[in-house]
Amino acid sequence: MPDPDRASAFYQDALGAEEVFRAPLSDDGRPSVVHHRIGGSSFRVSPAVSSWGWLSPGDLGGSAVLLEIEVDDPDAVGERMIAHGAEVVVPIENRSYGKRSGRVRDPFGHLWIITGGLR
Repeated sequence: MPDPDRASAFYQDALGAEEVFRAPLSDDGRPSVVHHRIGGSSFRVSPAVSSWGWLSPGDLGGSAVLLEIEVDDPDAVGERMIAHGAEVVVPIENRSYGKRSGRVRDPFGHLWIITGGLR
């Protein structure tokens, strides 16, 4: 992430993530790791540091991974993400495979599948 503090705030606001740990990065004040928890799952965000091989989607020309989150109300989660700066890639709709899902790109270039039960 170019700005892990901004990303952490986005994930807390848009996904309800809880920040559980933060490690500072030397002199520039940016955290080297911010650990989050959503329910029983966890994830971390870190600053892009090319000399360490930590690259952002912007450095790569797009997201190298597709993250998936399963939630009770995919529409509400998608709407919150969009309200906080994400963009729709594939609309959230009922799918033929028995899930309601869609894809969004967060403000940092990461692609998310938001999925849940049919509506």
